[in-house]
Amino acid sequence: QVQLVESGGGMVPPGGSLRLSCVDSARTFSGYTMGWFRQAPGKAREFVAAIRWSGGSTHYADSVKGRFTISRDSAKNTVYLQMNALKPEDTAVYYCAADKTRLIVSNLRNEEAYDYWGQGTQVTVSS
Repeated sequence: QVQLVESGGGMVPPGGSLRLSCVDSARTFSGYTMGWFRQAPGKAREFVAAIRWSGGSTHYADSVKGRFTISRDSAKNTVYLQMNALKPEDTAVYYCAADKTRLIVSNLRNEEAYDYWGQGTQVTVSS
């Protein structure tokens, strides 16, 4: 059973940065697709970014492109979301998601394509 654990959330002022981490210490993510999604109060969960573990190709929502970077560290079996130039509208609970397959591009943004989810970590951007 895949168990994803996120960390790194918190409160920062507008323009600040945070780095989220997602790890499953019991396994390797080799061959997986890893994604980050977020859900703001009163809104549906939305895609943020995804990375294919093998090859490292990345994909981003337009709203975060140029500000957020998804990456992985194979040695630590960890996926990261570096968030820079944060805006109040980035405030949400951020979820790490995983699928054991190499998702096709059209499915990367589809939350139903991911089989495993973390518990979420709160990110608040406020002055």
